[in-house]
Amino acid sequence: MKTQVAIIGAGPAGLLLGHLLKAEGVDCVVVERQQPDYILGRIRAGVLEQITVGLMGRLGLDARLKAEGLVEEGFNLADGERLIRIDVADLTGKTVVVYGQTEITRDLMDAAPERGLQVIYGADDVALHDIESDAPYVTYALDGAEQRIDARFIVGCDGFHGPSRKAIPTSVAREYERVYPFGWLGILADVPPCNHELIYANHERGFALASMRSHTRSRYYVDVPLTEKVEDWSDERIWDELAVRLGPEAAANMTRGPSIEKSIAPLRSYVFEPMRHGSLLLCGDAAHIVPPTGAKGLNLAASDVHYAAEALTGFFKRADNDAVVGYSAKALARVWKSERFSWSLTKLMHRFPEDGPFERAMQVAELEYISSSVAAQTSIAENYVGLPV
Repeated sequence: MKTQVAIIGAGPAGLLLGHLLKAEGVDCVVVERQQPDYILGRIRAGVLEQITVGLMGRLGLDARLKAEGLVEEGFNLADGERLIRIDVADLTGKTVVVYGQTEITRDLMDAAPERGLQVIYGADDVALHDIESDAPYVTYALDGAEQRIDARFIVGCDGFHGPSRKAIPTSVAREYERVYPFGWLGILADVPPCNHELIYANHERGFALASMRSHTRSRYYVDVPLTEKVEDWSDERIWDELAVRLGPEAAANMTRGPSIEKSIAPLRSYVFEPMRHGSLLLCGDAAHIVPPTGAKGLNLAASDVHYAAEALTGFFKRADNDAVVGYSAKALARVWKSERFSWSLTKLMHRFPEDGPFERAMQVAELEYISSSVAAQTSIAENYVGLPV
């Protein structure tokens, strides 16, 4: 098979890139190791920045997002008894939308056949070849038979554990990582949210987050040591812990119910440079990971895809190679700013095992400053809705 762009990974990043390229007349094929049901079964983020909402609108694939998404004009930081509301709409003139990553993926997946986007599912042993040349190719096995796709470019949208990043020689690679000493224990339940806006809570017992997927489905988190096991946390124990950490006001409005899903996600900050080597470009988790504090993961992937689609379209339609050459630097400039925000919010809202009275006093002072400073709230709001692309 021959194509202009071979995309590895059919998560939201890979599918979004495929749709954007097809819309511009650039030929592409998406290769995915898993089957559709597995991809749609993964519970992921749910807060969309303007960049992500805008790309779905540009593709004309936002009908369900508009109908079912919850427009959020602000969010809250909680410290003990106090709620500090960040009025995002008033401070920036923008909003975010709560709409699950799984739903974005479903919309992109459902639209692929009618828009001529070819997605090959169940591809085993995916490997990248000759990425330093102008004629890279991808090999994989499908139903036991060896397959090959020749392309001009390969784009790795295959997540942290995929083969794309590993194809870049270690001699040119730089990795930056911060592994956090806790994970987020999440519970998903078909109950109405305790607040119509997100609450990030810093409590002496640890962090908590009250979030939602819809008016009738809630997503809650508490941070736990990495040694904890999901099976040791009954639903009742999680609800009890949430009620304490979120504070009396949120607890009074919290509806308990059986969990649909429970899991513990470890937290890390990670950046890989460069995001382009030869004819290979990386997007999303293949190049960077952010802690979920601040909801940047999917949105950062969307901005990568925006830059990659722009660069590849320019190459094929205008013979412009400069944008491809400059892709890594352009994407990384936004990546590092988003990493900074996610890291700083994580530091502010979590109690770290190594922290002492001084670090706690700094958190208290920072929250006090945020509560009384429009400038501080504006800075947080600008980052929360997403920096310009």
